[in-house]
Amino acid sequence: MVNDDYTGEVAPGGAPAVRELGCLTLTKVAVDPEMSNNCYLLHCGETDEVVLVDAAAEPERLLELIGDRSLTSIVTTHQHWDHHRGLAAVKAAHPDATVVAGAPDADAIEEQTGVTVERRVGDGDKVAVGTCDLAVIPVAGHTPGSICLVIDDPAVSPSPHLFTGDSLFPGGVGATFGDADAFVQLVGEVETKLFGRLPDETWFYPGHGNDGRLGDERPHLAEWRERGW
Repeated sequence: MVNDDYTGEVAPGGAPAVRELGCLTLTKVAVDPEMSNNCYLLHCGETDEVVLVDAAAEPERLLELIGDRSLTSIVTTHQHWDHHRGLAAVKAAHPDATVVAGAPDADAIEEQTGVTVERRVGDGDKVAVGTCDLAVIPVAGHTPGSICLVIDDPAVSPSPHLFTGDSLFPGGVGATFGDADAFVQLVGEVETKLFGRLPDETWFYPGHGNDGRLGDERPHLAEWRERGW
């Protein structure tokens, strides 16, 4: 069962948004007033285990939300600095948590944070959240090793839930900073690996800003490709 009062609208310094997804509880919090990054905690009610997606900033706040539960994995969606500023502090507080990132971005994350990426993941890999799994979907373009994560389990929710990092937002794909080849790669991989795989009912959670639904964005894919951003 999915609770109906969740909107996903959060702001730095404000309250988190909490969503119940069957045995999972999703907590979305925005950090850093300048960058307004989203961080996501997934808690399995059956095992009391937690996974954190993007320790972007304000580690003290993230640690407060984790509390005394078992943090099993810290996933970084991509190598850009604003998505892992809290990684070292969260890992220091939870040394048994496994640091996870897409293989092509792992070296850059290690260099920037001083934290070892213990699991370098790619297509077909899964990250356990207690009794459930996040399936890894590599989506290159925003960075070479960007990853998305999907929960597609009827026991959790009748429709999939997708964490997109900076690869997909309501209104378009992530920035490729004037690199035309990277844009073509990104929009192509978003189209085939996300829209081509998942239904319109899929709710997606980006690295910044409000959530979206794939069905609301699907009609605009050709427009995004034409405009080049």
